[in-house]
Amino acid sequence: MPSHHHHHRSTPLLSSSAPTSSQSFLSKLIVLLTVLPLSLALLAFVLQWRGGAVSDPTIATTVSTSRWAPHGSQHEVFPGMETLASLAPKVHSSSSDCSSLVRSASPSFPYYGEWKFGIETNLKPKICITTSTSAGLDQILPWMFYHKVIGVTDFFLFVEGKAASPNVSRVLESIPGVKVIYRTRELEEQQSKSRIWNETWLSSFFYKPCNYELFVKQSLNMEMAIVMARDAGMDWILHLDTDELIHPAGTSEYSLRRLLLDVPSNVDMVVFPNYESSVERDDIKDPFSEVTMFKKNYDHLPKDTYFGMYKESTRGNPNYFLTYGNGKSVARIQDHLRPNGAHRWHNYMKTPNEIKLEEAAVLHYTYAKFSDLTSRRDRCGCKPTKEDVKRCFMLEFDRSAFIIASTATEEEMLNWYREHVVWGDKELKMKLLRKGILTRIYAPMVIVQGLRESGVFSSVITSAPNTLSRDKFLASIDSSNSSRTDSSKSHSSRKIGRSRDNQASARKVLEIDAIASHQVAVPPLSPPGPETDDFVKA
Repeated sequence: MPSHHHHHRSTPLLSSSAPTSSQSFLSKLIVLLTVLPLSLALLAFVLQWRGGAVSDPTIATTVSTSRWAPHGSQHEVFPGMETLASLAPKVHSSSSDCSSLVRSASPSFPYYGEWKFGIETNLKPKICITTSTSAGLDQILPWMFYHKVIGVTDFFLFVEGKAASPNVSRVLESIPGVKVIYRTRELEEQQSKSRIWNETWLSSFFYKPCNYELFVKQSLNMEMAIVMARDAGMDWILHLDTDELIHPAGTSEYSLRRLLLDVPSNVDMVVFPNYESSVERDDIKDPFSEVTMFKKNYDHLPKDTYFGMYKESTRGNPNYFLTYGNGKSVARIQDHLRPNGAHRWHNYMKTPNEIKLEEAAVLHYTYAKFSDLTSRRDRCGCKPTKEDVKRCFMLEFDRSAFIIASTATEEEMLNWYREHVVWGDKELKMKLLRKGILTRIYAPMVIVQGLRESGVFSSVITSAPNTLSRDKFLASIDSSNSSRTDSSKSHSSRKIGRSRDNQASARKVLEIDAIASHQVAVPPLSPPGPETDDFVKA
């Protein structure tokens, strides 16, 4: 009995102690869960504020690796070429990161850091572009740095007009990998000795104004660029205008270098079919950043689709494309290489082994701005008649546009532009997009916008020297003024000192294959139309 009584009294004591110990444990757990996150947050803040010993990837010159450099070097990749793995979030130090991210609207382009890109000289293949231009920095810089991003290392710029003015040329001269060649009297005298003048493949373009004159000038410049490219150790050379961008589709990364790296060694020339810009507004100011719709080339379409939709695709214009449709080509640097007009290359000793790409293309931003109508008109002194424009322009749309720009009022020009250039019919546009005639391409827009928002263009301009050397300044003035002379006077002076007798003289060159040597220069050609054999067979 006493033991039973004792047990009965002890039970309440045990039961009353259990809640006390449970409450104590819960209190400690709550305190731990509160303090731990705060401690971790404080530690992260301190590391972020002090740098945390994490290197800043924006400083390309102080780190051995950078995700902004081309694939294949010690660096990783340029923006726009990242794999999903390389896009994984990273810790960025330095308070400057905030301003860099604010300037960028695209996660693929948080910053470019050093705008020279720190490209190593041992990258292969080495690619150069040559162009003849009178454009300003607003067009040349986006064009140039876009191609730097996709793997082009060197540029040979034959400049005149605005491009040769001191304010523009001093910036171009300051960019690594850029050689500026001014159209001076010395250059024209040097080109007057070119073997081209004694050959027949370009002779049908001699002694004609406007587009024909430009075509001859481009060919002479391309001939000089081949020598410069060889001296610079280039592997490939490409001729592009500053309203054209290479679209290296079909590769594992958005890279022209990668595309050409995969080309078989026995291939001499690679042809890029061109796509043509299809503007959707009449107030485009910056085509590279605003245009995303393009009309695909005949070579990239099924024949039944192309010819079946031909009438709707032309919208009453003379041809499927407003301007040329035979693309541009890149050539492997080798002995006896020569230009074959602005669109192709050839070889004095053989017929080049040529391939045409199935996905990659040249994006041609033609008549993308309303002002392109008047700018083309102002570069030519021909009469605005149907007969006279034939001797000035090779393509029918260029002839029509010149006549309209020369004779119509501003309002009439705008209405004509809206009818023939702007794609305002939404139903037709959607129909051709579904058929594959039209396509959307966003990569150039993203790259150019990323470059601009990252401050690359402004950095290039502000870092350029304020003045040119005396010789370069005089050359720029001479070249800039040469394009402002009256067209009727300048045409005769640009025959580069050759008479018609000299043009027809026999060539005194090495014995070479007849087919290779007399291959006629390839002019800008319109795509096939309903009258072609392909259409009849289709």
